[in-house]
Amino acid sequence: MELKNKKILITGADGFIGSHLVESLVGSGAHVKALSFYNSFNNWGWLDSLNKEIIKNIEIVAGDIRDSNFVRKIVAGTDVVFHLAALIAIPYSYIAPDSYIQTNITGTLNILQAAKEAGVQKIIHTSTSEVYGTARYVPIDENHPLQPQSPYSASKIGADMLALSFYNSFSVPVAIIRPFNAFGPRQSARAIIPALITQILAGKKEIKVGSLSPKRDFNYVKNTVEGFVKVAECDKSIGEIINIGSGEEHSIEELINILKAVTGTDFSVITDEQRIRPKNSEVERLLACNRKALEILGWVPSYSFEDGLKETVEWFKNNCDRYKFDIYNV
Repeated sequence: MELKNKKILITGADGFIGSHLVESLVGSGAHVKALSFYNSFNNWGWLDSLNKEIIKNIEIVAGDIRDSNFVRKIVAGTDVVFHLAALIAIPYSYIAPDSYIQTNITGTLNILQAAKEAGVQKIIHTSTSEVYGTARYVPIDENHPLQPQSPYSASKIGADMLALSFYNSFSVPVAIIRPFNAFGPRQSARAIIPALITQILAGKKEIKVGSLSPKRDFNYVKNTVEGFVKVAECDKSIGEIINIGSGEEHSIEELINILKAVTGTDFSVITDEQRIRPKNSEVERLLACNRKALEILGWVPSYSFEDGLKETVEWFKNNCDRYKFDIYNV
């Protein structure tokens, strides 16, 4: 499927990955409708930071995927839906699990039902590597067991299964993309890389962290967005779950040492207890097998971890004032 001139809806367009996806799809000539979470301040999230020429070429709508009537209206007349809207912060899911069920499961159900009724040509549903839990084997392929180690991951497993059920039950053309740990400009400080960078650039000599041992497959956001586009373009992705990860892993301790070199700074690290997950909830290791992405999509990462990290640090140097580095972002 060629996305040029297609009518595309992106839910979660105001977020980190969503805003980068908006840029990419507008650049490819698609007609983009960008859903921003409704608020009384008329704040469009990261869409507010995009180039004015991009803003002029998209339709921005404010609303909530938990409202089924609203979802039907915005999906009607759409060719392709990229469904990214979700609650994603793991620590907050310990505090407010009901919100995760309502947004991630019920919200996804609303998208699927609306797409079924509207005859949408394709839905790209966004999963997460967190559904795998701590790796039982590496690299993690798409057949790895699912392990709900947090209310967040449980809600995403539920949403993934709903998406597959609509494919199996109603032949709704759903493809599931399962990104590993995306990072880059505009990411929330709830994530480890922005949390570290903002403290470093603020000149802190003691950097607060949680556990140092977990290993993650960090994938630069531009690689992730390329994966989204490839999944949408490829007809063979329908009915499939496809990992999008770098195939490399770094522990948090290794990440800290790399950031010291990239930023040319030195600092000590102190453990902040509130940043540590409950023992059985911590996912200790995530490392993607991206063979399926290569075989079906022809996708391989374009950006290395180091190059992506350098671009991320440079962006944060000019945007640190947007972040409350001295507050733990749940």
